[in-house]
Amino acid sequence: MIKGFKAFLLKNNVLALAIAVIVGGAVGKVVSSLATDIIMPLVSFVLPSGEWRSEKWILSSHLGPDGKPNSLNYGTFLGNTVDFLIISLIVYTMTKVLLHESAPPPMKVCPRCKENVVAEAIRCKFCTSDL
Repeated sequence: MIKGFKAFLLKNNVLALAIAVIVGGAVGKVVSSLATDIIMPLVSFVLPSGEWRSEKWILSSHLGPDGKPNSLNYGTFLGNTVDFLIISLIVYTMTKVLLHESAPPPMKVCPRCKENVVAEAIRCKFCTSDL
C-alpha cells in the first residue's frame, strides 16, 4: 500500500504541487512583509497624511444597522490597490531575477511557405517540404 501511495505521489506530481504551495506561502509572507514594513513607510512620505487608508466619502448621515454611516471607503480601496501594485512589482522583479529566460533557438525561413523554422530542422513543420 505504501509503495502504491508513493507511486501515486510521484506519478501525479502531487508532491511537487505540495512543495510549491508551501514555498509559495513562505514567499508570500516575505513579499507582504517587504511591502508592509519597508516599502509602505517610504510611500507614506509621498502620500498625504498617514491616515489616508481610512478616508471615506459619507453618502448619508443616517446610521446603518452596524452603527456606521453609509459611506464609500475609497481610502481602503486605494490602499489595497497600492499594496497590490507594490506586491506585483516585487514578485515580477523576483521572478525576473531568479528565472532567466533562455535565448530562442536560431531560426531560418522556409523557401516554400516563408514560415520561420528552427535552423537545425531538415523538414518544415508547416508545409513539410525538405529544407
